[in-house]
Amino acid sequence: MKEIVIGVAAFLGVAAAAQAGEAAYFYRRTMKRNKAKVERTMKMAGTDWNQHMPFIEERKEKMLAQPHEDIYCQLEDGLKLHATYFPGREEHKVVICFHGYTSEGMSDYIGLSGYYLNNGYSMLLVDERAHGKSEGEYIGFGCKDRWDALKWIEWVIQKCGQEVQILLHGTSMGAATVLMASGLELPVQVKGIVSDCAFTSPKYVFTHVLHSMYHLPAFPLIPITDYINKKKAGYGMDECNAAREVRKAKVPILFIHGDADTFVPCSMCEEIYENCAAPKKKLLIKGAAHAESYYKDRESYEKALNDFTGGIIK
Repeated sequence: MKEIVIGVAAFLGVAAAAQAGEAAYFYRRTMKRNKAKVERTMKMAGTDWNQHMPFIEERKEKMLAQPHEDIYCQLEDGLKLHATYFPGREEHKVVICFHGYTSEGMSDYIGLSGYYLNNGYSMLLVDERAHGKSEGEYIGFGCKDRWDALKWIEWVIQKCGQEVQILLHGTSMGAATVLMASGLELPVQVKGIVSDCAFTSPKYVFTHVLHSMYHLPAFPLIPITDYINKKKAGYGMDECNAAREVRKAKVPILFIHGDADTFVPCSMCEEIYENCAAPKKKLLIKGAAHAESYYKDRESYEKALNDFTGGIIK
């Protein structure tokens, strides 16, 4: 009997060590900037960007031909964040743009730059912490970045004056960021929020990815990863949840999602939308994969933006 007990204990110890090692590996690949790779994210997202490249290249050339400058912002925790500022015809209206996971500001808003700049907006394209030219070792997944958003809003107000009208626009992780920020006390200059393919929280989007792509259970990987992240990055993976934060939202929100999104399922958009306490509108783009909505149906996307901003931005 003693030998059996020792054997079982040894087996459980080996199994626990294996699970801990698996969780540590998963954590490094998803939460640390030097391990999280854009190529892996694009593969998991499954969006076929090759079909949109001619349009993207055309918009990119026009975008880069516009005057722009690098902006830096120092945080209380010591990190220095970066953004790129494009002054528009009318500096009294500014859109602050937040990109997706493993991307950067100058990548995710190439297409939309044509819409916003042509409509007179100034654009502030943010590199979220641990992305692009911004500092940081651990990715914030919106939970940390929502507080950083307040700093960028403050920068815009100082740059453009108290009468400035601000729109927050986020894609994927950036959309989670702006929705999580909706639960904070936002300055009156923030007039609206646009959320494109947001997830509820890192915990639930990771759970979905584990189930749908790797056919793995969330337990014990997610609880172990959550514990590691609290120790390393300083926040829990469901500490901030967009579906909970929008219950406190006051500014109007436009929700956009592709109904063919397998990376961040459309059900997350529906959950967040149902919980939203602020004035809200929703656009689902048929056949659009993750972050593809604008490129799949630009006419519907721009019409939704026009209808939404027409009532809040003067």
